[in-house]
Amino acid sequence: MIGASRNPDKVGSVILNNLIQAKFKGKIFPVNPNAEELQGLRCYPSVLTVKEKIELAVISVPAEVSVEVTEQCGKKGIKNIIMVTAGFAEAGDKLMEKRLLDVLTKYKIKLIGPNVLGVLDMYTGMDTLFLPEARLKRPRKGGISFLCQSGAVGSTTLDLMADNNFGFAKFISYGNALNVNETDLLEYLGKDRDTKVICLYIEGIREGKRFMDIARKISLKKPIIMVKGGMTESAREATFSHTASLAGSGEIYKGAMKQSGIILADNLNQLFDFAKILEKRKKPNGRKVQVITNGMGYGVLSMDYIEENGLVPAKLNAKTIEKLKEKMPPLVNIGNPMDLIGDATNERYVLSINASLKDPNVDILLAIVLFQTPLIDEKLIDIISKMNK
Repeated sequence: MIGASRNPDKVGSVILNNLIQAKFKGKIFPVNPNAEELQGLRCYPSVLTVKEKIELAVISVPAEVSVEVTEQCGKKGIKNIIMVTAGFAEAGDKLMEKRLLDVLTKYKIKLIGPNVLGVLDMYTGMDTLFLPEARLKRPRKGGISFLCQSGAVGSTTLDLMADNNFGFAKFISYGNALNVNETDLLEYLGKDRDTKVICLYIEGIREGKRFMDIARKISLKKPIIMVKGGMTESAREATFSHTASLAGSGEIYKGAMKQSGIILADNLNQLFDFAKILEKRKKPNGRKVQVITNGMGYGVLSMDYIEENGLVPAKLNAKTIEKLKEKMPPLVNIGNPMDLIGDATNERYVLSINASLKDPNVDILLAIVLFQTPLIDEKLIDIISKMNK
């Protein structure tokens, strides 16, 4: 931890404390030339004085010192760096960023950053976020990983998701993406066994074709949900001063993401909703969807969405239809959508759901419930939840 400090308000002090509080499973070496001990750990004047091998350096020193410190990391043989330091191309100092990149290239170092919030791994306790837990809640362990270009968007989203009890695997803020970009990190999350759902906030993509190729492969195994910043002309102009990235046409992005199998959310609220559903999903065996509803208008709209998104309306087999007709009132439409009509009961939903789940022609079941109708009550939520298990 280069830039560790005894001042509790300094970024380096916060990160060091977060690592300790999160019970990080590796060894921690605070680096500060003006201290011998920090938070109960021996402190070192530089990484070059640490005798043990170091796998990762977290750097939180001022930009004008960061290049020299990175050079020391290279001499020490450190191959991985997370740099929270800002003040590079995003602030107009392209020369400083070029000098930093030259050092990284010289020593073959991979760097997340600069200008990042940090990285959080819920399974190893590696918490390098520069915000204390009192100001940013940490989520519980789970299957969602969030890759975010903006630290501000990342911190707010992480806080809200934690408050709503979302389960997280990893959070990665990658800032200026000097030599580790969104495509590299997406590829990593695609292979990560703890990550079940990948969420992205991206302002610009540097390797468009490679990103699409990798996303297309990953999306066959894991859902990828993305909010794209910079979809309008005004927002595109703002992205460069934020993370020094170039954002392309919104319509081009929409088409590219659809081709890549990425779910494009319109906003962060949609991102939350999609992630919450998909974290708990069971992978379907195919694309055939059966809709059950007590409001036919929503059934009709669902048919449009099903076909527009590359899915297929299911066709119930003859045995299922015969069984349901024996037990349902004559006005119930045993088709797709299956309309249980306005006097539908909890029992009618249970019967139709059970029959559809057993039908070999159904891969996905979409149950739409209008609770305004008189014979439906909230017990149906618990009943359906138990049926899903």
